[in-house]
Amino acid sequence: MNQTPRGVDDILTQLDERRGIDPDVHGAHLFGLVYPTGHEEIEDLVRSVYDRYLFSNALNPLRFREQASIERELLNSISTLLHRELRAVPPGSMTSGGTESILMSMLTSRSRAQARGIERPMILAPASAHPAYAKAAHLFEMDFVQIPLDDGYRADVDAARSLVTDETCVIVANAYSYPHGVLDPVAELAGLALERGIDCHVDACIGGFILPFLEELGEDIPPWDFRVEGVTTISVDVHKYGYVPKGASAVLHRDDSWARLQPFFYDQWGAGLYATPAIAGARAAAPIIAAWAVIEYLGRDGYRSLVEELRSTTARLRAGIKAIEGLEIVGDPIGPLLAVTSSTVDLYGVADLLEEQGWYLNRNTDPVGLHLMLSPAHRLVVDELVEAIAGAVAQRPVGRGEVPRYS
Repeated sequence: MNQTPRGVDDILTQLDERRGIDPDVHGAHLFGLVYPTGHEEIEDLVRSVYDRYLFSNALNPLRFREQASIERELLNSISTLLHRELRAVPPGSMTSGGTESILMSMLTSRSRAQARGIERPMILAPASAHPAYAKAAHLFEMDFVQIPLDDGYRADVDAARSLVTDETCVIVANAYSYPHGVLDPVAELAGLALERGIDCHVDACIGGFILPFLEELGEDIPPWDFRVEGVTTISVDVHKYGYVPKGASAVLHRDDSWARLQPFFYDQWGAGLYATPAIAGARAAAPIIAAWAVIEYLGRDGYRSLVEELRSTTARLRAGIKAIEGLEIVGDPIGPLLAVTSSTVDLYGVADLLEEQGWYLNRNTDPVGLHLMLSPAHRLVVDELVEAIAGAVAQRPVGRGEVPRYS
């Protein structure tokens, strides 16, 4: 900490300089971490909401009753999107992100299993599942077992069946997976969970605001949400394809009584009852209110329009990649996320060269290759991107062996 105060202009000038060193989050040259729409009116709305709620705290719903009411409305909107029947009890809670939503779901499954006498419950998740499941096992003293993937990079149901034990408390399914963008066989995995009387959590942190609108656009989307018998919880990030700043995710429970297992209550201190719905105590209210505002602004029609744009952009990118000799798309991705591999081209070298040109593609390890998450703003640059990839591949660069960068 500096000894004397600094001027506002001096501080902001330095921040502008330092921000300029990192990739431009609005430049449509990033393919993960941020999800720009290219529609300025959406971001203007978010800025206005943040200006009103920047210093607000979502910790105490009794003190800020209207904030709490807005949060309930938001959860109900997400529940309707995922075909969860609306009832008087809130279906779950907003969290800071997909990791916290997943942790809350796994904690609830652990509580249910321990009530049945299982001392160390086991999480069974696809090898493509988010690291948050391994993190939950670490934090909550659970076991974590991976389901092998089939040739299409989906969870292998037969393998899952052989791995279920009396200690298994939850089976995880991706809708859709981060590494490869493919949809796991949710109905089959949920059916297996139902047979064994255990939970099935669907990780829709990426697909939750994509798959419903692809279905509305006429795409043949296999069942994956609360319409599937056996699905007990779903996590979905609003701060991805819901197009709000980071800090807005939701975890939803099918059963009201299970939702009541999630909050933490404590009154053995001198300040009365303390209660939190998830891990965080104090919570930023701005991301929650912004999520409500953007959903209200866009409505189903607005989201469907953005997904239609994404579908078109993704088709253009897929066609462009397929036309480049030596490249192939991994599996059968269902949404705007593509993994690209090659048996003849060093794609880490391609990624290095593209990064020198200002294109920030991500890297996969299994199979080795490139990873791209598309946002609506990429419609403005997709043809330029394909040209850049083709040019980099033609140079046959050799990679520096960097550790892939998670996004």
